[in-house]
Amino acid sequence: MANRRKSNRAKEKDTTWQERVIQIRRVSKVVKGGKKLSFRAIVVVGNERGQVGVGVGKASDVIGAVRKGVADGKKQLIDVPLTKSNSIPHPSNGTAVGAKVMMRPAAPGTGVIAGGAVRTVLELAGVRNILAKQLGSNNPLNNARAAINALDSLRTFSEVAEERGIPVENLYA
Repeated sequence: MANRRKSNRAKEKDTTWQERVIQIRRVSKVVKGGKKLSFRAIVVVGNERGQVGVGVGKASDVIGAVRKGVADGKKQLIDVPLTKSNSIPHPSNGTAVGAKVMMRPAAPGTGVIAGGAVRTVLELAGVRNILAKQLGSNNPLNNARAAINALDSLRTFSEVAEERGIPVENLYA
């Protein structure tokens, strides 16, 4: 029994999840006795191999909020299809509330051309060559969610071929 527990812990440490805090904000709730202060942390979690998630955590201390944000981010994980050049297969747009994000694949050597929260999401997803633009809002949470929405709508060539019921070679014909 003890050996099995140890091996599970070893597996968890092998999967190299990286987490980056996008924003920590002090928020307050008005209660009967006055204002109750707490912290909200927006965290992006990814393994740089095609999996990424955005989480939000609230707690009375910063460390607790970040821990909750990481746990929430791991629940929200999505798989991102990457090409051989570590880009995305086709252009994509994503929206979340008032934020819009536009993404286009880029040639090898371009790097991640994106700003703010979108850049963090793309780097932790493992995308190395991409052009992205935030439109409409500069709210980090909504922009991160819009980036996740854009990445979630991506489809590989094989998925499109399967949908149409034709072999991948005939896609370009």
